[in-house]
Amino acid sequence: MNGISFARVKQPTNSDAFTPRTAAPMHQAVSTPAPAPLTVKQRRVRRRKQIIYGLIALVVLWIVGSIIWGKREKPIPVTTETAIRKTIVQTVSATGKIQPEVEVKISPEVAGEIIELPVDDGMEVKKGDLLVKVKPDSYKALLEQQEAAISAAKATNLQQKATMMKSEHDFKRAEELFQQKLISEQEYNAAEAAQDVAKNTYESSLHEIERAEAGSSQARDQLSKTTIYSPIDGTITILNSKLGERLVATGQFAGTEVMRVADLGHMEARVDVNENDVVNVELKIDAYGDRRFKGTVYQIGNTGKTTGSGTQEEVTNFEVKIRIEDHDVVLKPALSCTADIQTNEVKDVVAVPMQAVTIRTGDSNLSPEEIEKKKQKVAQRDKGDNNAEFVDGRAEKAAQKEGREKLAKVVFLKKGGKAEMAKVTTGISDDTYTEIKSGIQPGDEVISGSYSAISRKLKEGAKVTLDKEGMK
Repeated sequence: MNGISFARVKQPTNSDAFTPRTAAPMHQAVSTPAPAPLTVKQRRVRRRKQIIYGLIALVVLWIVGSIIWGKREKPIPVTTETAIRKTIVQTVSATGKIQPEVEVKISPEVAGEIIELPVDDGMEVKKGDLLVKVKPDSYKALLEQQEAAISAAKATNLQQKATMMKSEHDFKRAEELFQQKLISEQEYNAAEAAQDVAKNTYESSLHEIERAEAGSSQARDQLSKTTIYSPIDGTITILNSKLGERLVATGQFAGTEVMRVADLGHMEARVDVNENDVVNVELKIDAYGDRRFKGTVYQIGNTGKTTGSGTQEEVTNFEVKIRIEDHDVVLKPALSCTADIQTNEVKDVVAVPMQAVTIRTGDSNLSPEEIEKKKQKVAQRDKGDNNAEFVDGRAEKAAQKEGREKLAKVVFLKKGGKAEMAKVTTGISDDTYTEIKSGIQPGDEVISGSYSAISRKLKEGAKVTLDKEGMK
């Protein structure tokens, strides 16, 4: 076997079974011929196929990877803050106007022409100073007429008194004669009736005097009202009339408002708020920029003022009067103001950012917005259903009530890269923080943003990551 190689020998077919062949030498090696070398064109075709197959493989891998990556849950970028202990002061903001505590509208009770007007707008006046005088001629004439009526009534009264005395004397005489049977009963009765008539006429004349005196008193009062004096120490804040104008009395419709006198030393802010449990207040008056004025609520309206009655915008407010404390500037009536009214205060309580508190349902972990969208889809689906069954009103209200009861306030915590939902009980809020009565401990890392993440995206166990861009 050493040095000897063997080759397979083809077996002879029938056609050449008897054809003698010369046997190969015992020690000669037998080998297969080498393949012919590839041409340049063949090598290019092979290389092109390899590139095409490689590109196809890359595209397939990219598609498979995209599908796998798309199915993979992406972490939600959020911002976080730490629950802290702090003092929270709850305030209610309201807008209104600055007004004097005491402001008197001057309107005449008598009509006529202004003949004196010694004041100007913005002028300071003292109590008892002349403000306006109406032409008194007609009222003087009326007074004189009523005084003459008194004199006439008194003269008539004297006549009726004399007549009454005469009738009494005649009746006494008739009575004596009747007792002596010297006159008839008819004459006696006539004398008695004449006495009664005279007496009643005399009493009527007394009432006529009283009526004339009352008319005279009224005329004298109207004459006195033609001159109007300042009822308080103050400033003329509004002057609507001019010298020579005619005025309408207040007894005739609303009357003419000639002017207003106000005490500008004691000012107040009148604002409309929904709360009536107020303590202190801080005012910002638009005309004085960022300057703040201190005040105290001293009166709250007992009757609410309703606006937008019968509409979705119906609001009931109470007018709150705020006494402005010592101020070193003169405040003008009707200036616009904004009041921040302190309604409540709690100290050393657990607090989280206001936007961290959201609403979720206890069963489905859905936000109110998602629940509403789900209801709209169901309503749209059933809109064309002609076989819709009748829904009992009571059952529907019960279902709505049950749905409201399932809603709960929650705060999402960030623990181990996931969102953990904590049901909380809240208290009062200020501009930035909300009091947490239960469910959160100081130091817990709460998710405070973004709004879309908190209100819609976050679910129990959702993956979260810190949004460094949003934290800047």
